[in-house]
Amino acid sequence: MTQSFRITLLSGDGIGPEIMAIAVDVMKQVGSQLDLRFEFQEALMGGVAIDETGSPLPEATLKTCQDSDAVLLAAIGGYKWDTLPRHQRPETGLLGLRAGLKLFANLRPATILPQLIDASSLKREVVEGVDIMVVRELTGGIYFGEPKGIFQAETGEKRGVSTMAYTESEIDRIGRVAFETAQKRQGRLCSVDKANVLEVSQLWRDRIIDLAADYPDVELSHLYVDNAAMQLVRWPKQFDTIVTGNLFGDILSDAAAMLTGSIGMLPSASLGADGPGVFEPVHGSAPDIAGQDKANPLAQVLSAAMMLRYGLDQPAAADKIEAAVTQVLDQGYRTGDIMAEGMTAVGCKAMGEAILKALA
Repeated sequence: MTQSFRITLLSGDGIGPEIMAIAVDVMKQVGSQLDLRFEFQEALMGGVAIDETGSPLPEATLKTCQDSDAVLLAAIGGYKWDTLPRHQRPETGLLGLRAGLKLFANLRPATILPQLIDASSLKREVVEGVDIMVVRELTGGIYFGEPKGIFQAETGEKRGVSTMAYTESEIDRIGRVAFETAQKRQGRLCSVDKANVLEVSQLWRDRIIDLAADYPDVELSHLYVDNAAMQLVRWPKQFDTIVTGNLFGDILSDAAAMLTGSIGMLPSASLGADGPGVFEPVHGSAPDIAGQDKANPLAQVLSAAMMLRYGLDQPAAADKIEAAVTQVLDQGYRTGDIMAEGMTAVGCKAMGEAILKALA
């Protein structure tokens, strides 16, 4: 029996439409092979939405996403919109999407693919075998805390204020996601905070320690965020699953991503307690190469695979896509960002065609 899913596509800005087109073709092909039907619906978000509606996240887009089974996002933002007021910038739309869909957990894998190990800026012996999952809290912390803003101080000068705050329930729910994720991996969880100087981190650590009693099969450790950043570069193989707050997770997940040699290779998942999740590559919109057929579509394709696995419960389809990506890399195809001596240089479209051929 054919299974049907409604997917909202947010192609966004820059290279977004190019890489999204590849991911959609891949999903259509794997769907035809496994009797899956995808109903794709396009919606505006980011800079393109600002240009057309004045809002980075129009109400119609949020409603469309809420009515979906899953949301596939490409990339948003660009130089064109960097000077807009904060509430009108593309990134504000992304925060609004996470809040509107109640997406509190971000899963960011950083896995070293054997074919690309020499693309890493670190030595082979440091990164070979690295397989890290960063679980980042998404809807709390300093990005959402109140009060915030730029105010007039009593001295007459301006004073910027951002508040880092977490409640016990916010910490508990992301903690449980992290412990359960670790259970499915190597059973090791490192909680990252700054409990030596931040009261909010003291509460974070206390709650994570209390939760550990419910997961006796998971080995729990703790690191301060500055040490965690250093350890990611010094000895990344010590990590299995990392859980941390919004700000620290934003920074550490990007650092972990670059262990792999190219941020253009990595997908991510943003999940809530129920309802649709958002699946997107971790790279930006790369406006400097937009429309030039230079983009690497693999992170977008792998984001579609992650959507199939975590959002739609279709692991067989995810396996097929991931195997096709591995096959294409084994065949030596490379876009410019992962190019190496002796490999075959291809553009975005040709890489997509190679994946479709591998699937066939």
